[in-house]
Amino acid sequence: MEFAIYVVDTFTDTQFKGNSAAVVPLSEWIDDALMQRIAAENNLSETAFIKQIAPNRYEIRWFSPLTEIDFCGHATLASSFILFNHFDITGEIDFVTLEVGNLSVQQLDNGRIQMRFPNQCPEVVTDIPPALIDGLSIKPLTVMKNRQAYFAVLASANEVLDVDYKAEHLKLLAPYDLVVTASGICGSEVNAEVSSEFSVDSVHGAEYDFISRYFWPANGGDEDPVTGSIHAGLAPYWSQQLNKNELVAYQASARGGILYCEHKDDWVLVSGSAVLYLEGKIFV
Repeated sequence: MEFAIYVVDTFTDTQFKGNSAAVVPLSEWIDDALMQRIAAENNLSETAFIKQIAPNRYEIRWFSPLTEIDFCGHATLASSFILFNHFDITGEIDFVTLEVGNLSVQQLDNGRIQMRFPNQCPEVVTDIPPALIDGLSIKPLTVMKNRQAYFAVLASANEVLDVDYKAEHLKLLAPYDLVVTASGICGSEVNAEVSSEFSVDSVHGAEYDFISRYFWPANGGDEDPVTGSIHAGLAPYWSQQLNKNELVAYQASARGGILYCEHKDDWVLVSGSAVLYLEGKIFV
């Protein structure tokens, strides 16, 4: 069998930044085990498989190197980028998912791709798992949870950049992942020694409403470079805390990524840029 494959860097307009995802368009679904083997071979955060079922309507499934994922933002962005730029799709795209309903996507006038996600605002957890506390070097101010992950709110952007984690403890949170977050980040406020581990050119001199990092050792890898789906929970939370509906977010990692978010009641709009890295073929 032969399949086309694309690799796209998402939530960035620069190659080798943001988060990479593979996109594999299919004419018919293939065996789940084969999709998982392809994702493991790609060894990227996610591989998205898409199949057209009607004009501008596609089924989509996402696989990390370890398992199928029920909700992935950056691979949805990558899939949309390929459809808009390589398949001549215009107008709104409707992605049909197995677990989170339909996701609608459109390309904005400024070139960014905007995805509509269900609002997944987290709720406060009173019984905090010991593995979460033991797995972080800094104790969170608040811990919350939604259907995807635990949310650990830290005191500052510097703490988010500085926090260390122990993957062996965080694995015990399965099936949940963990995001650490804090409000506000300005380049002048970030400790240069700490931020040197991250995408410094994206941090310094820039202002964001909130910052995050995402750990998922049980489901994909130790740390995800940029996680679109978790902003379906982060954006409504910080919208409430900051009393504003439009927010700009930064996810810190060695690659780093910028997400433009808007909280709209039952929905969260998450937008970002993307750039093509690779176009090729898979032979299996």
